[in-house]
Formats: sequence, C-alpha cells, structure tokens
Amino acid sequence: EVLQWLFLQMASIGPMLGQLWFFRHGAKERNEMALERYGREARRLYGVYEERLREQPWVAAGQYSIADIAAFTWLRSHHELGISMSDYPAVAEWLARIEARPAVQRGLAAAIPPARADAA
Repeated sequence: EVLQWLFLQMASIGPMLGQLWFFRHGAKERNEMALERYGREARRLYGVYEERLREQPWVAAGQYSIADIAAFTWLRSHHELGISMSDYPAVAEWLARIEARPAVQRGLAAAIPPARADAA
C-alpha cells in the first residue's frame, strides 16, 4: 500500500505539479493551454488525496510513512500553484498534522529560502 501511494506521487504528483509550477512561474511566456491542462490535473490529484484522507489520517497503511513524506513536499506548495485548500479540507488538515511534527519543523527551518536558492 505504501509503495502504491509512493508510486502515485512519483508518476503523477511530482510531474504534474512540477509542470504547473513551471508554467506559472518559470515559463517566459504565459501558456493558457498548459496552465489549464496542468491546473485541471493538479486539482484532480488533490481530489484523489482528499478522498483518501477523508477515510484515514495518513495516506497508506494507517500510519505516517514515506508515502506521506513524499506527497507532503509537493502538496504543501498549493499556494504557489493557485490551488485553494478550501476545496480540500482533509488535505489541509493532513498538511497541518505533518507540518506540526518536530522533525518536519526542523527540516523546513533548515531549508534554503527560495530567494536564496539561486545564490547558493
């Protein structure tokens, strides 16, 4: 079960949200077709996680796992992707539960701020 959800993250969440982020922030020209396509797919994927997290507190096997960790790093970028979390309350609660974990807080605090990433 953990591997299934991890593979979903690797095959869908990462590529689709990565493309949406690129076309929102990295492309030199605005591409409405790409924004619509990747935005629609991103919302669909948030919906998949919303359904799952309505049923249980963690993505797989009833406990916090690498499946949660891998998806968290992508799904927490909703504000950069133009995704409203009001449409995904179970995902929002799950993100808050993960972000409240002391090890996650330490990891986020140690991350290079995006403004400095280019300078590093």
